Amino acid sequence: MTARSPLPDVFDPRVFARGVPHEEFRRLRDTDPVCWQQEPEVLGWPAGPGYWAVTRYADVRYVLRTPDLFSSSLGATQIRDPDPGDLDFIRRMILNMDPPEHNRLRKIVTSAFTRRRLELLTNQVTARARELIETVAARGRCDLPAEITDDFPLTNLSDLLGVPPGDRTLLLRWTNRVIGYQDPEHAEVVRDASGRPVNPRSPAMLADMFGYAGQLAAHKREHPSDDLMTALASASTGGRSLDDAELAMFFFLLVIAGNDTVRSALPGGVLALVQHPDAYRRLRAHPELMPTAIEEMLRWHPPVLSFRRTATQHTQLGGRHIRQGDKVVVYHVSANYDERAFPDPHRFDIAREPNDHLAFGQGPHLCLGAHFARLQMRIFFTELLALLPEIALDGEPVRLTSNFINGITHLPLRWPPVPCDQ
Repeated sequence: MTARSPLPDVFDPRVFARGVPHEEFRRLRDTDPVCWQQEPEVLGWPAGPGYWAVTRYADVRYVLRTPDLFSSSLGATQIRDPDPGDLDFIRRMILNMDPPEHNRLRKIVTSAFTRRRLELLTNQVTARARELIETVAARGRCDLPAEITDDFPLTNLSDLLGVPPGDRTLLLRWTNRVIGYQDPEHAEVVRDASGRPVNPRSPAMLADMFGYAGQLAAHKREHPSDDLMTALASASTGGRSLDDAELAMFFFLLVIAGNDTVRSALPGGVLALVQHPDAYRRLRAHPELMPTAIEEMLRWHPPVLSFRRTATQHTQLGGRHIRQGDKVVVYHVSANYDERAFPDPHRFDIAREPNDHLAFGQGPHLCLGAHFARLQMRIFFTELLALLPEIALDGEPVRLTSNFINGITHLPLRWPPVPCDQ
């Protein structure tokens, strides 16, 4: 009998630093779509108990849409278990809540996160995209994340929140600390007395960020303006407003998720176009395809690789018996390439319809900022295609070391220099 080869490792964040392991995910979808993954010690972070990796589109969608079976609250939503003493704190964030409490907070935020407020920023976002691209156009080359796409969504988000310009570098530092904690370029590793690294989402590591959120909210109550932080500081439902901890957690979520979603999606979309020059030329010739092109970029390069849930009871999934308390990790990046849901998924098709990808999640935790993310992407790519000729790689992309965020930290590009007066 031929011994079965070991299952692919889709836990180690260093795997994703080399690129999304598409062939390994295809193998899992075909042979073991709900498989047990080990959690060994990696990069000094302690080992975990293991989890079920869910890779098929239908199963991922089912998990995300069934919070009564697969909880966001029991163990929070990251693969690594939080320290036991931090769990109650982490559960105060809407991302780590289940209905009905989740519904109450989402209603408050939805009332503040209006489409009108987002659309009012359109002119500012457009001007910013144009200015950033024009800054490098005549040079004929750039490192896209370092020079453009790290700054673009961060500044847009700061305008939306009402963060003063002088404080905006704080947002980038906090994002890098939380998202890039396993990445050699971005990590700020703090160790406790025993030498173990401190979780970047722990109260100790977020104290400065939460302190700032409280000060900003107090300032907005005294000096209200037409921004999201003012709206959140005064919002309520059923006569109940956000308490200080809930408001700080919303600030955390908006800063980290609201920034890094677009920060990851933009270079991912650019890389897709660079790798498919026919699509680049087609989109320049037919800008009316921009809406479907944006959706295909999100399918092709979803900003979030995975999310974790915890089984609330014994159940079945993909032919596997899931025990109460087991970790269940859904892989959006695998679901978006599932041949059962997307014909010819490795063909980058900017006119693909339908395209019901899972880049922004599904179910009760569907991304609150999806409309703002799409708005920024539409404006950025419209300006990019208008201002630059066809672009090409000028070196190898560098990817974030993470099994959570599908980040690109460096993307060297080149193009024929554009005259300054063009």
